[in-house]
Amino acid sequence: MVLEGSSEALCPPPSLELRPSCNKSQPSAPLGSGPHPPEGLYPGDKEPVKYGELIVLGYNGSLTNGDKGRRRSRLALYKRPKANGVKPDVIHNISTPLVSKALSNKSQHSISYTLSRSHSVIVEYTHDSSRDMFQIGRSTESMIDFVVTDTSPSGHGGGGEGGQSAQSTISRYACRILCERTPPYTTRIYAAGFDSSNNIFLGERAAKWRTSDGLMDGLTTNGVLVMHPAAEFVGELAPGVWREISVCGNVYALRETRSAQQRGKLVENESNALQDGSLIDLCGATLLWRTPAGLRRTPTLKQLESLRQELNAARPQCPVGFNTLAFPSLAQREIVDKKQPWVYVNCGHVHGYHNWGFRRERGAGPGAGGAGGSLATTGDRECPMCRRVGPYVPLWLGCEGGLYLDEGPPTHAFCPCGHVCSEKTVRGWSQIPLPHGTHAFHAACPFCGTWLTGEHGYIRLIFQGPLD
Repeated sequence: MVLEGSSEALCPPPSLELRPSCNKSQPSAPLGSGPHPPEGLYPGDKEPVKYGELIVLGYNGSLTNGDKGRRRSRLALYKRPKANGVKPDVIHNISTPLVSKALSNKSQHSISYTLSRSHSVIVEYTHDSSRDMFQIGRSTESMIDFVVTDTSPSGHGGGGEGGQSAQSTISRYACRILCERTPPYTTRIYAAGFDSSNNIFLGERAAKWRTSDGLMDGLTTNGVLVMHPAAEFVGELAPGVWREISVCGNVYALRETRSAQQRGKLVENESNALQDGSLIDLCGATLLWRTPAGLRRTPTLKQLESLRQELNAARPQCPVGFNTLAFPSLAQREIVDKKQPWVYVNCGHVHGYHNWGFRRERGAGPGAGGAGGSLATTGDRECPMCRRVGPYVPLWLGCEGGLYLDEGPPTHAFCPCGHVCSEKTVRGWSQIPLPHGTHAFHAACPFCGTWLTGEHGYIRLIFQGPLD
């Protein structure tokens, strides 16, 4: 593949051996794509080492059509039976027309930097027995461990500047993650992944440059952005600063726009090492990295089900119709139940569904916002309790436990989508600006991706208890 961008005037260095030669790159071992590693891969281990989990924002626990194989909403990375990591070895300066011949060895990992029509630099990579490598991208080829496609959340407005494009903006070979096989199992991210020929190509127009130590580096077309939390993710969440990660894992300030030709300034005091709560944006999908220690402080699916049952056991009632409300099963999604609670997102009063209370804007036609809508109808309504006007939506429990910041009770909901979780979770995510398009940033619900609205982006739920 050719990753397009911009180039700078570069002077070719002499050939440089980065490390003593050793065994050549070895093919990747298969990766377990489910929540548990494949059986039989770790015969000597009582419990396999888990490096962490990647969670795609906006899917609330599973893809729309279900998680299948390497295409899923969540992927756990486990220690491989055999290391498949690679590290830079030797740099070659060659004539550009000879690049294809130089890259004919498909067992050899390499990165090719095309400086001009007549000159290229090839960095050969060799086997690294101390690290495991995992690759992420849009391609369904076997070398991609985690297949990620563009997330199409509701509430983004679509179209216009910064709107969702029908054409995918995620690279086929977006990034690679390398995990140390020994404690503390440091995990690092790098832009771009190796293709089926074990190569990464940065074409003549790609952003690339020579580093201060004489080596090569570059950026992908739309970039790989990372934001590390400024504080402990499961503590008092404080968002960090979005940075761009280069092909060699260096950290840079953001470009003016996502695919601008000029790179940002090198940030020398920051690292490409992922930590609990690090966000990875691939320009079309955003992933959350959770460590095993961090996941132990979040609710499991079983705990979320218990919380749902506790809510229903309290027998919340509609304050107008006096009918008992109940949150549907966690497995039931996007199908509104008759007993499902609904909320006026501008005030937080919880009701059962009703098809009255629409407010017509001035100058609207006689049919605008009329009553008689179906369960799927949403629009501005007047709350019968406090008379505040705003969206009226069904409430849904957040099913992806990895997105929670604590195990607190589900007392709040994101606005305007109605996903319910703990107070700490809504407060934390409402502070995080997520990338969208080429230069836009918006706080969004992590469960569905809807842009947050209102003063805070969330609301405290006001339930009416049973009269008896």
